[in-house]
Amino acid sequence: MDLFENFFRSAFSVDPVVFGFDEGDLKVLLIYRGADPYKGTWALPGDLVRMDEELDESAKRVLKDLTSLSNLYMEQIRTFGRVDRHPLGRVITVAYLSIVRISDYKINPSSWAKEAQWHSVSKLPDLPFDHSEILSFAKTKLKERVRNQPIGFELLPPHFTLTEIQHLYESILEINLDKRNFRKKLNSMDLLVDCEKSQHAVAHRPAKLYRFDNKRYRALLKKGFSFEI
Repeated sequence: MDLFENFFRSAFSVDPVVFGFDEGDLKVLLIYRGADPYKGTWALPGDLVRMDEELDESAKRVLKDLTSLSNLYMEQIRTFGRVDRHPLGRVITVAYLSIVRISDYKINPSSWAKEAQWHSVSKLPDLPFDHSEILSFAKTKLKERVRNQPIGFELLPPHFTLTEIQHLYESILEINLDKRNFRKKLNSMDLLVDCEKSQHAVAHRPAKLYRFDNKRYRALLKKGFSFEI
């Protein structure tokens, strides 16, 4: 009986990884922990799963409790279960991936999250637990997605320049793309619609603005494509 009881001495948690894009930079949402363990550190907005919760519902609740964000599409991407990943005992966590347009959401930290902020993926603080490993895996999944599905609709403003969409791909893929080849690839996808207007109140020469063809975008989301340059 004692051996059987040991199997019920593990806990589960959820760790949402929420990516956004702003000012030409890929960002991730972090909270400043106001509770132990690792009090006083920046971390992914995760917490323990309640006994009466389904995993997906727990992920939604935790994100809302800590950051006020709700109505986000999140998908499970991997389970992390290293024995020593949590200092207080055996905690197995399920990571979730979400991609949002930052300007569409207002963040308000609550509960034991003292702060909630977007952090540049290229300039992250040291993260507790195995959150660096989780974030690294989430970035890999994001790279896979950007090569096989359009994701700009979730990250870019409604109207954007060709430079902005190129910066989006470059920040996710962590590579520099040739402008001519990139634009040739975009044109071949027949995905963009010319808004017939340009930027205004900018210090440089105003660039033309584009939007996504929603019907074409949804079709590519469903069937996928190969975005290799």
